[in-house]
Amino acid sequence: MKAVPTVTEPALDPAGTGRTPSKGKPKRRFGGTHAQIRSALTFYKVLAYATGVMLLLVVVEMVAKYGFDSEIVTGGGAPLQFLPEVVAETAGGLNLSTAVLIVHGWLYVVYLIADFRLWQFLRWPFSRFVLIALGGVVPLLSFIVEKRIHRQAEEDLVAHPEAAPRY
Repeated sequence: MKAVPTVTEPALDPAGTGRTPSKGKPKRRFGGTHAQIRSALTFYKVLAYATGVMLLLVVVEMVAKYGFDSEIVTGGGAPLQFLPEVVAETAGGLNLSTAVLIVHGWLYVVYLIADFRLWQFLRWPFSRFVLIALGGVVPLLSFIVEKRIHRQAEEDLVAHPEAAPRY
């Protein structure tokens, strides 16, 4: 009869660092489950694109306002008009310049909530939270930052499939 070797689980080191003798890397502790993190990542991605598009519209509005001294108005006789500011107030119709600024402002607030949620679930350093927040302020940066953050989050999830949720 052959002796069957027994397999044992590696114990944590006595120092309590969370490192196993065989692997040498700490077990990652996320602030939520993998499903919650993926949901937060999708929410962040949608808001990053929406905020980026609105920020580009803000740039168009700023060029029209400060470059050509005009407001963008829809309705009031034409589908889209570039009118001087004094005329735009009395032309009737919707002032798209003001609407774009308001919508971008509120979208940015929701973008910051999505940023905070993702940052909290993944337990990244605060500097990464600030980097993501800047993505909604600098034109075109939200698209670049979103791609990079999405890749890093996926890499973290794949590298730590064993990571238990906090609760």
